[in-house]
Amino acid sequence: MIHSAFTEWQSPSLKVLNDDQIYEIRQAAFSILEHAGCKIMHAGARKMLADAGAVVKGEIVKLPRHIAEQCLATCPKGFRIYDRDGKNYLEVESSKSFYGTATASPNTKDAVTGDIHETRVADIEYGAKVADACENIDWVMPFGSSQDVPPIAADLYEFEAVVKNTTKPIVFCGYSSRGVELVYQMAAEVAGSMDNLREKPFLVGYPEPITPLTYPSEVVERMLLAAEAGQPQIPCGAQQPGATSPITLAGTIAQATAENIMSIVIIQLKRPGAPVFMGCNIGGCNMDTGIMSMVPPEASLGLSAQTQVARSFGLPSWGLAGSTDSKLIDAQAGAEAAFSLLAQGLAGLNFIHDCGYMDMGMICSADMLLLTNELVGWVKRFMDGIRVNHDTLATDIIEQVGPGGNYLASEHTFKSFRKEYWTPKLFTRKAYTTWEKEGSTDMRDRLHAAVKEIVDTHEVKQLSDKKLSAITEILKEGEKELVAKAK
Repeated sequence: MIHSAFTEWQSPSLKVLNDDQIYEIRQAAFSILEHAGCKIMHAGARKMLADAGAVVKGEIVKLPRHIAEQCLATCPKGFRIYDRDGKNYLEVESSKSFYGTATASPNTKDAVTGDIHETRVADIEYGAKVADACENIDWVMPFGSSQDVPPIAADLYEFEAVVKNTTKPIVFCGYSSRGVELVYQMAAEVAGSMDNLREKPFLVGYPEPITPLTYPSEVVERMLLAAEAGQPQIPCGAQQPGATSPITLAGTIAQATAENIMSIVIIQLKRPGAPVFMGCNIGGCNMDTGIMSMVPPEASLGLSAQTQVARSFGLPSWGLAGSTDSKLIDAQAGAEAAFSLLAQGLAGLNFIHDCGYMDMGMICSADMLLLTNELVGWVKRFMDGIRVNHDTLATDIIEQVGPGGNYLASEHTFKSFRKEYWTPKLFTRKAYTTWEKEGSTDMRDRLHAAVKEIVDTHEVKQLSDKKLSAITEILKEGEKELVAKAK
């Protein structure tokens, strides 16, 4: 009999900070906002902040703690993000982790040829299609930054490329406030109306302030647009300890938290209750070269700590894992991706992005994405933990088999082995002689063959002709408008 105090299931977890440390980081963040302030380059946002009681001198805004606390109180403590069809959804709350692709790299490892070249819209289409086929990838970003269309209108092309090639939720980077506005119009056409999109959002904005503590006007405008539309957004900068944030992780997390709070205040003043993440992008800074590293251990340590701070406010968090600084899919790539995915899964980060990055974020690779998909499956099984109940304790089965027996013929084994054992698709567990007879393929061979098969055979549910025509029309008219303004 299972006692009332018996714990049937518990997911493994990781805590980097204790409650006192979280308190100190929060206090430091509020102090940074009150005494250092932030550079807000958007006149409308400065006025809004001044009207709320902030101290504004030129472009520097110093934020009293009570204003921050009032705005933090109006944030939703978790929300749902739906798929393109408004059906399945992700519950973005607590320590539930969901994994997504990389984005914005100027170069791509071609999904078909394997060559590395500048990213094209076609590469983003392939990336979305491969992500759609990956059962462990929960949401999708444009897989690179397209170099073969006008830069000012690239976000329109990238959204179209993704939304046509996956039904999964989308996180997108905008390149201008007008471009973001047009992307929301395209998304509303897909959802059926702006009201439908607001009720069941499948699109998450990703405006990025400049670390340290700087808010360009364009970035703020994108925040305000998302807030006005009632759409979820992830407003976070990129912290490199020793370069764009203090060399100490405690200082980096405090600064990142301050930046997040300022973003949240701007968003909540515009629209109380607008859904928002509290996240950051902690990387590494190679002190020999100044080049950013995507997945050093310090990054996962800092991100894991920051998610505890976010959770102390009741807000969803943002992670960065499944990437590699390696130029090849090799031992380094596997080790960096696996460590970061497991560490951040254990910490319970909510949206974990950049699966599929190579070369310190400069290359998006569908092969790397497929490797990450395999690794996320591994992590998800580990995070599923051990269930302890009458059936899993199996004392009656043990009695039936008895000393010296085996469990291979047991019906209990037959019913349960598929959920107890994680089964890889690409890792090999075959005997050496069998592997040799089947061609002696290594992981790189198997990954690329699997990617090409997805490109050739995977079928994505198509949008209706009416919706396709509507978003294409917005894209074409929007491109004309944006290009004309840029001249």
